Amino acid sequence: MKPAVLKKTAQVTVLMLIISVLVPVLAFAASGFKDLKFESNNTVTGTVYSDVYSVNATVYAFDPNGNRFDVSSATYVDYDVTNNVYNYKFTIASNTYDYVRVQGPFGTSVDGKTITDSVYQSVYRNNGTNPGSGSTCCSGGPGGGIWGSEIINVNSDGSVDADQLKNSFKNNDKVTLKLNGEIALIPAKALVDYVTDSKKVLVIVNDNGAYIIPLNVLKLQDLANKLSVTTDELKLKVTIAKANDTTKDGVDKAAKALGGTVASNAVDFDIVGLGKDKQTAALDLGNNYISRILPLSKAVDSSKATGVLYNPTTGKLSFVPAVFSATDGKNEATLKRNGSSIYAVIELDKTFSDINGHWAESYIKLLANKLVVDGVTDTTFQPERNITRAEFAALVVRALGLDTNNGSSTFKDVAASDWYASVVAAAANAKLVDGYEDGTFRPNATINREELAAMVVRALNYAGAKPDVSADKQTQLLAKFKDASKIVWAKNEIAAAIDAGIIDGMTDDTLGARDTATRAQSATMLKRLLSKASFINN
Repeated sequence: MKPAVLKKTAQVTVLMLIISVLVPVLAFAASGFKDLKFESNNTVTGTVYSDVYSVNATVYAFDPNGNRFDVSSATYVDYDVTNNVYNYKFTIASNTYDYVRVQGPFGTSVDGKTITDSVYQSVYRNNGTNPGSGSTCCSGGPGGGIWGSEIINVNSDGSVDADQLKNSFKNNDKVTLKLNGEIALIPAKALVDYVTDSKKVLVIVNDNGAYIIPLNVLKLQDLANKLSVTTDELKLKVTIAKANDTTKDGVDKAAKALGGTVASNAVDFDIVGLGKDKQTAALDLGNNYISRILPLSKAVDSSKATGVLYNPTTGKLSFVPAVFSATDGKNEATLKRNGSSIYAVIELDKTFSDINGHWAESYIKLLANKLVVDGVTDTTFQPERNITRAEFAALVVRALGLDTNNGSSTFKDVAASDWYASVVAAAANAKLVDGYEDGTFRPNATINREELAAMVVRALNYAGAKPDVSADKQTQLLAKFKDASKIVWAKNEIAAAIDAGIIDGMTDDTLGARDTATRAQSATMLKRLLSKASFINN
């Protein structure tokens, strides 16, 4: 019986191997853990499964502070025909932690491809209940926070050893600097060899929050030139500091003035270049949005919460793209922006008396809570009122969280004293708007749906989320609309907007590209823009 069983098992295994070669690799599209258990001998056992057969599946284990303490080879057990996944058993080495976090599976599939996608799960000593062990902010999920990376502890003075950091990036795609204070002084020479590698990510974390910085957004040579130093002499000074009491009070006051409440600490996230004699220069991120993770003081409703930037000079709050999550009982916001500032999270519950039952009611309320749209008055929105070119430019600039303090307009009909001068300048600098051949912008002209779609698609492009639409696909997308020939100049932009789900037809077969746009239509397109760019949850 035994030889027969072994022979049958071998045949099944070979069959599975053949199947796994023939079936396209799905990169762990169906991966996970099951049967996780803290054993009495302080080991953790369990099964990791995947829809890809790996010849050397591996599981990593991390302590509550995110430090990796064990790597376990996972042994192939069987193929689950019902769920179409392969099962692998593993055991994590002895430990004394209240809980650990496991990550996997990593390995090489039978066709020789290295598998790098992974799943995470925490396992607790006390039967699955989070012990509240006070682990550091920003545990995150796959690709976020400090999990799954090399950890370097940074002293309270912020000093970072260049050789250690360089070697860590040599062997890892993600490296975390875990701060004991509020600053990190990072030698640029440790990073300069990796700034062209899109996979390399630097995470900087303390109890106030975390930065997640892809190295390829760092223009180190440009920063060194600004400071008249070499990259060997340049340092990046990164700050994640809780705001002082005066700033905290200012944020509270500004939120209250809007009818909202604060749901996080106010935290100063800052990155500058540091040269000789403590000279500094701001880091230019261009249109690269980098993430900051901000711990929340409570659970929030993502449709009513928003990330905000606080301007100490004006005492005002403005929208910052942000998504909200809860992991292992920790509530966090990931704020995305291409500049340094003081950030917080607030909650609002705004509505208007004239949108009840309107088809765009939910979009308008959502964007009002995000500080992207305003009412015409405190209580009315006037959803069917037309919108001007300047008004919509202001809305797009807000939706992207752009800085309106830099630059001035070159349009001859936009005066520096006009309310819209700064937003039109910001929109033009970001290549979101064009003027006319006579050098005018015509800020008070009503905007039509063609112009609206073009501006939103340019905003998508700025945010790195614009779909590519070929000439053939453009023809296909526009073919169903009998009035597509009325599009004057923005056929590709409108096709891209349709492809991205930004615009619908006015009817099943009409676009209405030359129709004047309304405030409700503008709010709808902006909401879809924010969703497509992953700048909001909804």
